[in-house]
Amino acid sequence: MITFDVTIIVLLFAFFAFSHTILASNKIKKTVTEKLGIRIAFYRLFYNVSSLIFFITFYTLAPKPDIVVYDLQFPFDIFIFALQVISLAGLIWAVKSIKLKEFLGVAQIKHLMDGQYDISDMDEKQNFKIEGAYKFVRHPIYLFSILFLTFRPTMSLFYLVMLICIIVYFYVGSFYEERKLVDKFGDEYLLYQKKVPRIFPF
Repeated sequence: MITFDVTIIVLLFAFFAFSHTILASNKIKKTVTEKLGIRIAFYRLFYNVSSLIFFITFYTLAPKPDIVVYDLQFPFDIFIFALQVISLAGLIWAVKSIKLKEFLGVAQIKHLMDGQYDISDMDEKQNFKIEGAYKFVRHPIYLFSILFLTFRPTMSLFYLVMLICIIVYFYVGSFYEERKLVDKFGDEYLLYQKKVPRIFPF
């Protein structure tokens, strides 16, 4: 029964991850752009909302076996919680370089309404700058997200399986993300890849 539950959790997460990746692919974006023209300005918001819906669907449908893998007692729970707070601070540090309105897709719609929209602005604008957390790893948001999710005083089986799925998805997804970055920034990003670790700083 436990094996069946774990399998269903993995399959449901795989469906979420597949849909999330496909909708973010350049091929899909190009096809949609050809059909919608400047109305592609709504795509980024659609992508975020649909991703949220898919994740909520996964979380709702996934079985949640009543199994606790571990439950740390005092003072270990306080120590782990402190590490989680530190990782949250690291995550905030890592996302400082992101323009929130562009990431959410709100800025693109505003530009369309103002008559200042360019199709090349459908995604958040990416400027290649090696600063802050990006000096230590190429994907600090992934790193600190993993740490924040990992440092938990109590770990259920469902949460553990989901955590492993997320870590695998971040790692595999980083390859697809970096293909696009190499296409955009060329040799400059290739040199960055050689000098700085992918997700974990070792």
